Amino acid sequence: MLVSATEMLKKAKAGHYAVGQFNINNLEWTKAILLTAKENRSPVILGVSEGAGKYMGGYDVVVGMVNGLLKDLDIDVPVALHLDHGTFEGCYKCIEAGFSSIMFDGSHYPIDENIAKTTELVKVAHGKGMSIEAEVGSIGGEEDGVVGMGECADPNECKQIADLGVDFLAAGIGNIHGKYPANWKGLSFETLDAVQQKTGELPLVLHGGTGIPADMIKKAITLGVAKINVNTECQLAFAEATRKYVEAGKDLEGKGFDPRKLLAPGFEAIKATVKEKMELFGSVGRA
Repeated sequence: MLVSATEMLKKAKAGHYAVGQFNINNLEWTKAILLTAKENRSPVILGVSEGAGKYMGGYDVVVGMVNGLLKDLDIDVPVALHLDHGTFEGCYKCIEAGFSSIMFDGSHYPIDENIAKTTELVKVAHGKGMSIEAEVGSIGGEEDGVVGMGECADPNECKQIADLGVDFLAAGIGNIHGKYPANWKGLSFETLDAVQQKTGELPLVLHGGTGIPADMIKKAITLGVAKINVNTECQLAFAEATRKYVEAGKDLEGKGFDPRKLLAPGFEAIKATVKEKMELFGSVGRA
């Protein structure tokens, strides 16, 4: 059964580890992540961007697929289904579809509008037993057509949003979606520390987890990060494994073109990537 992410992230912050949010894009992604979580006894958050939700056929399809896998694969670790970088309208659609968690990204609005919209969604989400994430500052790079410049969050604005009763908060600290450029300046731990000082026990979220060095990940966790998002790294691993399979001509051998065989190397690559991240984040054995 799907659960909200609130309790798993409270435990993570108190225990000085982080829970991974791994974005899903299809059946292979979802199955690989869920099995890896079960095998490693780790709580997990399945992230769905609005673009990925549309690609998979709609939010009702996503909820049905995830709930079916939870039952048929006998997944017995905490799993949250979370809208990633949701619009105001998208949040309502996911609430209706049966997600267990949502993120409202109001970071591109003036702070007063971000507060007003977040306030409304906190009330609705909590009324349904769902967890809700908000964002202050911006995550660099592009996701679903939204381009962020990577501005660091204002700690005082973070406190304003935290005080609304959100369950966890994404604060921009120089992190970027997608691959990090060679001239990336790194995470602003000064900003992260200031945000934690203002928001207290509230679990913090690190977006753009692909490509951040392990030492920075571990330091971010010590400064209150309890949720780390990973998407691009799984996509790259899947693409590389699939490319090797095709370039080796294995799709031309026997029934190597069967999707169950063609997609298998990428499936295993996702599992290996997710396991590596769970070990780095410290969530293995925490379910």
